[in-house]
Amino acid sequence: MFSAIGKFIKWIGDHFKGMLFLLIVAVVFMPKTATPLEKVNLQEIKLSGPILSADKILKEIEEAQKDKNIKGVLFNVNSPGGAVPPSIEIAYAIKELQTHKPVIAYASGIMASGSYYASIYAKKIIANPGSIVGSIGVIMESANVKELMDTIGVKTQIVKQGTFKEAGTPTREWTKEEREELETLTKDTYELFVSDVAAARGLKIEDAKSYADAHIFSSKRAKEAGLIDEIGVKSSAKTALMHEANITKAVWKKKDKLDSFMDRLEGKTLLQLQNYFYGLKSSLF
Repeated sequence: MFSAIGKFIKWIGDHFKGMLFLLIVAVVFMPKTATPLEKVNLQEIKLSGPILSADKILKEIEEAQKDKNIKGVLFNVNSPGGAVPPSIEIAYAIKELQTHKPVIAYASGIMASGSYYASIYAKKIIANPGSIVGSIGVIMESANVKELMDTIGVKTQIVKQGTFKEAGTPTREWTKEEREELETLTKDTYELFVSDVAAARGLKIEDAKSYADAHIFSSKRAKEAGLIDEIGVKSSAKTALMHEANITKAVWKKKDKLDSFMDRLEGKTLLQLQNYFYGLKSSLF
């Protein structure tokens, strides 16, 4: 008998890691309760890190839009901005969602440039007292590595059609005409940005120098400039959403365990990239 017990204990020791892995998998993929005790009525959507793609956020917004039980959405933002097209995609998806159910945008850290653009159509924008808001501007940049290429003996060979096909190249200094072409592009994008902010926030375009022009604001100054509605912590944003959604008892939608784990992993990676590549320039497109 003792021999059998000893063999069993040895088997557990030999297979402990495998059993632990199976246990974790079982917990992660454990089915949800078929009938929750209370129906969820509010949802939080997080925008974290540089905006490189809008797909994930758009999917969450669409799900909130279709779910009749969801009466309001908290849009939690901590992002330095990013690419222009996905920022605009998110902004207009929030605008559409807002026509059906209230959206409160909350600046939990950085709400700048593209991430501010993404938030402008929310019912209210509430910012943490220590958050950074604004940086309404556009930037396009490229290195000039010609001297380095000359040093190591690398030469480019190019066949092109179109005067400006090489505009923005890093292999040489831009020509005057190329720079003017790129400045026109950034000017057009900037004017679109300012126009949308002015329309969404009830600001005058002719006053853009005071609230746009890539100014980076503290929460206090952002409120004075009209870029946000209130200063408060996350609980304040949640209370405001409950009021707008006419909810007396909040039941927040929870993500699946695997989705939550992947979100945390992705969030940490993106924030590390943000800290490494952006610094103060992180609040620019």
